[in-house]
Amino acid sequence: MRQHHRTLRLLGSLLLVAMGASVTGAAPVQAASPTPLDRVVPAPASVDPSGSPYRITRDTHIRVDASRETRRIGEYLAGILRPSTGYRLPVTTQAGGGIQLRLMKGSFGAEGYRLDSGRRGVVITASEPAGLFHGVQTLRQLLPAVVEKDSVQPGPWLVAGGTIKDSPRYGWRGAMLDVSRHFFGVDQVKRYIDQLALYKLNKLHLHLSDDQGWRIAIDSWPRLTTYGGSTQVGGGPGGYYTKDDYKEIVRYAASRHMEVVPEIDMPGHTNAALASYAELNCDGVAPPLYTGTEVGFSSLCVGKDITYDFVDDVIRELAAITPGRYLHIGGDEAHSTPHADFVKFMDRVQPIVAKYGKTVIGWHQLTGASPAKGALAQYWGLDDTSAEEKAQVAAAARNGTGVILSPADRIYLDMKYDERTPLGLSWAGYVEVQRSYDWDPGDYLAGVPASAVRGVEAPLWSETFVTPEHIEYMAFPRVAGVAELGWSPAATHDWDGYKVRLAAQGPRWEAMGIGFYRSPQVPWPAE
Repeated sequence: MRQHHRTLRLLGSLLLVAMGASVTGAAPVQAASPTPLDRVVPAPASVDPSGSPYRITRDTHIRVDASRETRRIGEYLAGILRPSTGYRLPVTTQAGGGIQLRLMKGSFGAEGYRLDSGRRGVVITASEPAGLFHGVQTLRQLLPAVVEKDSVQPGPWLVAGGTIKDSPRYGWRGAMLDVSRHFFGVDQVKRYIDQLALYKLNKLHLHLSDDQGWRIAIDSWPRLTTYGGSTQVGGGPGGYYTKDDYKEIVRYAASRHMEVVPEIDMPGHTNAALASYAELNCDGVAPPLYTGTEVGFSSLCVGKDITYDFVDDVIRELAAITPGRYLHIGGDEAHSTPHADFVKFMDRVQPIVAKYGKTVIGWHQLTGASPAKGALAQYWGLDDTSAEEKAQVAAAARNGTGVILSPADRIYLDMKYDERTPLGLSWAGYVEVQRSYDWDPGDYLAGVPASAVRGVEAPLWSETFVTPEHIEYMAFPRVAGVAELGWSPAATHDWDGYKVRLAAQGPRWEAMGIGFYRSPQVPWPAE
């Protein structure tokens, strides 16, 4: 019986190869229907299905214009398609059919694009490279899920005919990764970047310091990493990024049109720094390293001048290796800092950020001080956070402070899905997939003008996460919904329609090796 099964498997493999037009160019035994243009995540702004599909074959070329940016995106697309199709897919500036990527002036905006598909080829047009890149992500999702595999698959590789016109609702569509509670290396962060890019996210917020670990090298204060970065939650070995490591993450994120936003949390969440340098403590005594998960017990010494020398050095060195506009200064859960001291601290620190050419971001407690002109406040409260606290955020928003929405009981990716979830926390409640998706950033906070909402960001705090598999299980499928909330027009938000489109992502995640949570709320294809 065992030999019989092996023979059947062998015959099945031979049949698969025989069907593989991707290898031989021959027509497949069975015709396949292309993915409908509106079956992607995030939902496009406008879809007009029409005409015949385009079929990628061994004769397909990826045609780009003369710009370096377009060629880079063309090579990125070829790198995705070549392993699974088995085709050469040369990237060329010669005119013709196939897949065309072109930059041209138009009404696409900084990140929008147009995708036209028909019998002769697929054309993606944008005003800026980011738009082209986002259009490529749509093209990926229009192809069969197995296009994501790293071995030759049988195809056929059809792209439905018609036109997509698309641009984002919000300019801030982010994910935060806490590398302080548990440290994640450069390659692990790159993997997460690639996964986020598929859903057109454009900000990666790195939480680089906390009580349990300091993760970015600061030359003028070297013990921050050599000592302060030497452990993590549970007492593991910790780790940190050299400046070259950090630059590589920034470079890689930029190649996926994603901006890195570094965070140094202060004045609280600073035990790793206080343990590294006794002089930063008001009493001059360094506390021990901390490997637990409590919050609110640490504070920089607001009254000491050396505190601001320290902050200046850290911000100066970090700003110098961060090409993006923003630097996050935390400000949450500063329970050990008297309110008057908190206000004084923020009044002194925000100008330092500006001095080094960056725009301040803080958790929404920043609005309890005086946010600098142009600052952004990141709201992480709950649906039932006190009216007084929400009103404080709304008042700042009406006064010009931009708001990034990260409500913990909606889009904190470290919250358990339900009581059976083996990872994560539940202090903000259980957050199933529908709850994570089913809200509107535009009217979530009463009193906050819609024009003040910059977008959404999904934080993932790592108290209980040790491996990339842990990250993926908690991020997927919820992060795809966050991406849709940030990109798609409000009129497209509909749970019943979304869950069908989301279900179609399951096979793609499997092809990518993502171990996701198979929520019972989503009609996943049968395994």
